Amino acid sequence: MDQARALLARAREQHAARLATAESAAPQVAVVPGGAAVPRRVVPAPRTTETRVQQALDTAAQDRTLPTLPGVSELLPGGSLRGGATYSVRGSTSLVMAMMAGPSAEGAWCGVVGLPTFGAEAARGLGVDLDRLVLVPDPEQDWLSVVAALVDALTVVVVRPPGVVTPGEASRLAARLRSRGAVLISVGAWPGSEARFEVQGTRWTGLQPGHGRLLARQATIAVTGRGSAGRPNRHLLWLPAEDGSIRSVDPVPVSGLAPIVAPVWQQEAVG
Repeated sequence: MDQARALLARAREQHAARLATAESAAPQVAVVPGGAAVPRRVVPAPRTTETRVQQALDTAAQDRTLPTLPGVSELLPGGSLRGGATYSVRGSTSLVMAMMAGPSAEGAWCGVVGLPTFGAEAARGLGVDLDRLVLVPDPEQDWLSVVAALVDALTVVVVRPPGVVTPGEASRLAARLRSRGAVLISVGAWPGSEARFEVQGTRWTGLQPGHGRLLARQATIAVTGRGSAGRPNRHLLWLPAEDGSIRSVDPVPVSGLAPIVAPVWQQEAVG
């Protein structure tokens, strides 16, 4: 990639030099039929080398895939996170952490922006390496600049936007993501997401009338791909299982599981 970027820079320099030479050597006027003299317009040659190298860089970034946990890979189009893409998650911080865990365990640096209640120890329990985690709890009004800076340096960036993200803001970050091959995970809606994940129901185990403790959670997750016009796919995951892992629940008819939504204090405790 570094060699390709250097080649692209040289191609741009050579193109600029050729254009300057053509402008200085070409006559300033041209004679058209009838004898009138008009200013000559220099038409530069097609930027073949520059264009091809830039396309190669964009393709390389888009073709980059990142490792994921087995349970998460079943949710993703193509089975893995795609470099240069954005994903949106609603209803579960645990799912966001699980999406970070695969790349983090393989040595990738991750960042979290705009989540002051992000549980670092919970993330560690799911496999996120805290030694390679950057936290920006409150970026205030500079959240977009902070995210753009982190995208330049990190592999996976999680952000909770303070409000509605405009198409223009999303477009500016998309170009940066593609050039870096980074992944953006939005906690909430994001225009043009590669895939959208929403937790639609949960079922807890371990609680009995008057006693017990939370041991595991089953979550029904609806997945909608970009441009999808049909109904979302639904997956049933342990999020997490009793051993702390993220994995699929043994196949059962989803219609037979009436989601049991935990009280608000339980949802806030485990995300």
